[in-house]
Amino acid sequence: MRINRAAHIPWAIFVLAASAAAGLLYLAQFDPLRVPPAFRFFGAKPLEHATIGGTPLGLIFGAVSLGIFIFAALLGVRKKWPILPIGNVQRWLRGHIWLTLLTVPLVLLHGGFHLGGPMTTLLMTLYAVVMLSGIYGLVLQHRMPTLMKDRLPAEIVYDQIPNIRAQLCVAAKRLQQTYVSGETRPSTGRGSTAATSLSTAALPDVSSHAVLKTPSAVDKPKGAATVRGTAVTPAAIAPRPLEVDDAGIVADVDSEQVLSRFIERQLLPYLQARRGEKLRLGHAREADDTFRHLLLQVAAPYRLRVEEMQGWCDERRLLDAQTRMQHWLHGWLLVHVPLSFLLLLVTAWHAFVTLFHY
Repeated sequence: MRINRAAHIPWAIFVLAASAAAGLLYLAQFDPLRVPPAFRFFGAKPLEHATIGGTPLGLIFGAVSLGIFIFAALLGVRKKWPILPIGNVQRWLRGHIWLTLLTVPLVLLHGGFHLGGPMTTLLMTLYAVVMLSGIYGLVLQHRMPTLMKDRLPAEIVYDQIPNIRAQLCVAAKRLQQTYVSGETRPSTGRGSTAATSLSTAALPDVSSHAVLKTPSAVDKPKGAATVRGTAVTPAAIAPRPLEVDDAGIVADVDSEQVLSRFIERQLLPYLQARRGEKLRLGHAREADDTFRHLLLQVAAPYRLRVEEMQGWCDERRLLDAQTRMQHWLHGWLLVHVPLSFLLLLVTAWHAFVTLFHY
């Protein structure tokens, strides 16, 4: 959620006003000489107490902070039941952000700007980690969408990425099988008008999935769907038929063997890899060099296939880039959420021990 919007202004004003009021009450209670006489609500003599957190005002600061922690933890519950008539999720999220920021001055005033014993030191350390992870996540929520828009030509639904990767692998396997069986080999007969094309009947139906447009993508046919202007068609990843002239062309067995070995040794391992950036084709510059060298090893009629395979690799790299960005965008929650619940439990225990054992 972006906080540079008008809906956040009232929250920011409230947090600033509440922080100022809490600071004024703290000074009036524990250092009244620092405030004007009109604000010495508790007299001109400082309150003498061993720990500020144990005073009535300190307990109020602590209780409000604990209440905010509970409210913040309920955000996950509110997201699971969005139809509950207790404010929409966006308002809850704004309250989650600004009220947790309000706990910073409240916690500092509750502790009197001291860490205290081992238990309170542990509690403050845990609190600091939770707050820093939350601020880090908030910064990512601002920066990452802009970064994804700049670096990705089209953003695909995250849950569909494994399906599209699987489709690319199927297309590569089918292409390799046709070279082994000779299905796409150009005809050697005179007068042949076209080579036998690779059938796409066995390929998964990708008409409902978003496919990134790459140099191998074909022009969008009439009626094709788009994702941010990107063509979404089965032909975007399915192999295209070779084109031959009326006189026919002679099949180049050596070219087919070269392509078959390349698919088996480099293309398929890359498309099937869990982390493609560890392989040569996972880097754009090295992949360009590899395919440039491959183009020199095959006859002209087979270069269309080389360009198509290069397009598949381009698509895979873009899918991997989006996956990494999504992991960065949401990975911080793996730290923030568990530690937030741990902080809530430790704070509740701290309150129990303070109220009933001291």
